[in-house]
Amino acid sequence: MNAVGDRAAPLAGRTALVTGGSRGIGLGISRLFAELGANVLIVSRREPSLTEAVRTITEAGVDPGAVAYRVGRADSEEDADASVALAVERFGSLDILVNNAATNPYFGPLTGIGRSQADKTLGVNLWGPLRWIQAAWEQYLRDHGGAVLNISSTSGTAVDPGLGWYGTGKAGLIHLTRQLAMELAPGVRVNAISPGLIKTDMSRALWENGEEELAATMPLARLGTPRDIAEAAAFLCSGAAAWVTGQTLTVDGGYLVRPSS
Repeated sequence: MNAVGDRAAPLAGRTALVTGGSRGIGLGISRLFAELGANVLIVSRREPSLTEAVRTITEAGVDPGAVAYRVGRADSEEDADASVALAVERFGSLDILVNNAATNPYFGPLTGIGRSQADKTLGVNLWGPLRWIQAAWEQYLRDHGGAVLNISSTSGTAVDPGLGWYGTGKAGLIHLTRQLAMELAPGVRVNAISPGLIKTDMSRALWENGEEELAATMPLARLGTPRDIAEAAAFLCSGAAAWVTGQTLTVDGGYLVRPSS
């Protein structure tokens, strides 16, 4: 049984592919989806972190056969095609695609960013999700339907010091979500989540030396965890959201609606 204990398995019988799924938000999503009954293929760039991710998930009580991994880059056309093919070959379907992989090689004002940093950011954070959606559409979703979830950011809707180019790409991802929700309907639902500040290694520089102060600025008085995003992802990718498409769900502890100082 894929579900842990007696917990319901709303994703039972479905296959999910999660890019950047070996740590942080991606690992949280991969683990919860497996707990909820899905077969999960985790894709990331580093094999050691992938094997560790699979180990931690299966040690939580998930059927080891329900979780697999593949080394791949989020901005690689070849890796997208090969990973989708592996998911279909291994599990017989690809019902859910989660585009979680992201990068942010530059922190600072837009006037200081270089071309290579700008290209890398958009290559992974904007072109990457589109390319993986193309691969999933061509190999499975067009004929069978399914759900796509893009992980954006509150930086895509709000101004953040130092995160201007990262936010520009995430804003593009929100528009891409809406556009593809229209283009791939009615068989494929496409939604996004905009996380606020989540305690992950990628965001460590933003919270490590001031977590309590940051938490105090939020209505819910704490930073987010990967599990917070995973729970929202499970809803949007399950039958409970069968009439939801083209939407971006903000999960930020109320940060964007906090009183202005």
